[in-house]
Amino acid sequence: MRRRLLDILACPMDKHYPLKLLEFANRGDDVIVDGVLLCDDCGRFYPIIDEIPVLLPDDLRNRKEDTEFLTKWKAKLPKETVQAGKPYNLS
Repeated sequence: MRRRLLDILACPMDKHYPLKLLEFANRGDDVIVDGVLLCDDCGRFYPIIDEIPVLLPDDLRNRKEDTEFLTKWKAKLPKETVQAGKPYNLS
């Protein structure tokens, strides 16, 4: 995901802007390879996997993929996201 996309992305559930970005891996100054976008208003997280932000509403999210993402990155994610994030968490 290109960093400049942050200027136009909002939470698909509550339309909150801006989303908070946490980077786990990047490629150069402008490309985020792995990371997460967090909505401070509703507590949802949106993974960035292989440069693609997964900005889907809850009913289209894949529980297995979200759980695997949380498990892989739980050491770098905020505790609130891991334990109480929406739509899925590790609690």
